[in-house]
Amino acid sequence: MSSFSSSFLFFFLSLFFFPCLSQSLRGVLIDCGASVDSVFNEQKWVSDTGFISAGIPKSVTVQVLDSTLSTVRIFPLQNNVFKKFCYEVPVYRGGKYLVRTTYFYGGVNGKLNPPVFDQIVDGTFWSPVNTTEDYWHGMSSYYEGVFMAIGKTMSVCLAANSLTDSDPFISALELVLVSDSLYNSTDFTTYALTLIARSSFGNNGSIIRYPDDEFDRYWEPYGQHSPAESVSRVAVSTIWNHPPAKVFQTRFTISQVEPMELLWPPAPLPNATYYIALYFAEDQDSFSGRAFNISINDILFYPNLNVSPAGMVVFANQWPLSGNTKITLTPLVGSRIGPLINAGEVFEVLPLGGKTHTRDVIALERLKESFKNPPPDWNGDPCLPPQYPWTGVTCAGGPRIRVITLNLTSMGLSGTISPSISRLTALSGIWLGNNSLTGSIPDLSSLSNLEILHLEDNQLSGEIPPSLGNIKSLNEIFLQNNNLTGNVPSSLLGNPKLNLRTTPGNPFLSQPPK
Repeated sequence: MSSFSSSFLFFFLSLFFFPCLSQSLRGVLIDCGASVDSVFNEQKWVSDTGFISAGIPKSVTVQVLDSTLSTVRIFPLQNNVFKKFCYEVPVYRGGKYLVRTTYFYGGVNGKLNPPVFDQIVDGTFWSPVNTTEDYWHGMSSYYEGVFMAIGKTMSVCLAANSLTDSDPFISALELVLVSDSLYNSTDFTTYALTLIARSSFGNNGSIIRYPDDEFDRYWEPYGQHSPAESVSRVAVSTIWNHPPAKVFQTRFTISQVEPMELLWPPAPLPNATYYIALYFAEDQDSFSGRAFNISINDILFYPNLNVSPAGMVVFANQWPLSGNTKITLTPLVGSRIGPLINAGEVFEVLPLGGKTHTRDVIALERLKESFKNPPPDWNGDPCLPPQYPWTGVTCAGGPRIRVITLNLTSMGLSGTISPSISRLTALSGIWLGNNSLTGSIPDLSSLSNLEILHLEDNQLSGEIPPSLGNIKSLNEIFLQNNNLTGNVPSSLLGNPKLNLRTTPGNPFLSQPPK
C-alpha cells in the first residue's frame, strides 16, 4: 500500500467541551412486524405499520431475550416480480442520521438458512445482508451507517438479489438524529459511512450503548488481549464525536517502552476507502511522558502523539485499506512509559448513489396515489440503485436520472391515471393496458418524446384528447376495449404514420369512416 497523498484528509483534534444533548434518542425505533408499541432498554419502540405497506408480520418460533427480535416483517417475492421493499420514515431534511437495521431469522421462512439479500438507503446501495453465521451461533445481526436525509422522508429498503432463495425479512429498524459534530469531516452530501467495527479496547464485559452512548451506538467489547487493563480515574471532556466516557475506563497498554501491535478490525477488509478514528485518554493523575507514533500497516498514520488526561482523537476520513489491518503504537525516543489505546471506529466510506429527478419522483408519487393498488415495491427512489427500479419503470442515467418508459401491462391496476403523468416529460413509452383503470385519458401533450401509448383493455371513459395529435413523435396508440365516447380527433386521423386502434370495444365512440 502506498503512503497517503494530499487527497486523504488527515486530522488531529484535542477534545473540548460540547454541551450534552437531551438524554433521550431523537428519532424513531421501529419494531418490525410488531402490532403494538413497547418499551425496551428504556426506549419506546413503535409498530412498523405506519411506515410500510408491503410485507407480512410474523413471529419467530424460538425464544429471545430481546423483545424486538420476537417479530419480523417478511416480504414475499411473488415469483420475483417485486424486488424492492421500502420503509418510509419521516426525517428532518439535511439532518444526519444513524441508521441501524437488525435481523434475527428465527426460521420464519421454513428453511434451514436465512436468505441473503441487499439493503438500500434512498438511492444508495448500502450492503448485502448475510446473517447466516450469526444465526447459527444463536445471535442477531446488525448493520449500522450514517446517512444525511435528502428529503422529508428517508427510505430504507430490502431487495432480493440473485442469491435470495426465500423472502427477505427484518427485525428492527432505527433512525437516530445525531449531532452535527459527529464525523463532521465527511461530506455527507457526497458520501455515507457504513460501520465496519466500533470497539472498546480492554473491555471484557457487555456492549456499551444507550444510555452511556447518547446516540445508542454499539461499542463492542474487544478485551481478549494481554495488555488489557481497567482505569478507575478518567477525566475526559465530552468530545465532538461524543464517544461515551465508559470506553475510557478500559484500554490496551504495556508498561515496557516498546511497540504495541493490534490486529484490528479482526476480519480482513475489502479494498476500499475508510474513515478511521482512534481514541486515547491518560489517567487523570498520570504523570506526563507517554508519547508514540501511530502506524497502520506500517504506514505512518499520526506522529508524536502525547496522550493527556483531557483525551484526544486521531482520525483520517479517507484512508485506503485492504486485507488484514495492523495498528502499531511505537514509543518515541525518550518516552518513559509504553503506549495505550482506549477505543476505535472504522467505517467504509460509501459514495452516494444520487437520486431520480425530483420532477419525476413527484409525478410518480401522484400517479401512485391515483392507483388504488399500486405495485408494492413503489417506494423509495424510483430509479436507484440502477438494479432496483420500481416495477414497470425504466430510467436513463446521466447528469439527471429520468424516467423514460412506464410499463404496467396486466398488473391488475385499478383507480385512475393522474394528470401528473404528463410531468414525466422524458417518457417515450406508456403501457397501461389490460388493467381496470377508470376515468378519462389525461392531457399528454407535454410528452414531446412519447412514441407509444397503450391504454387498451381498461374501463376508461370520456373523449380522446385532441391534444394527442400535437405529439409529433407518436407512432402507436392502442385504445380498444374501453368506454370512450365522442369522435376520434381529426388530428389523429390525419397522421398516416400513426398506428391507431380504437376497436373492438368503445361502442359509443364515433369511429372514422372506412
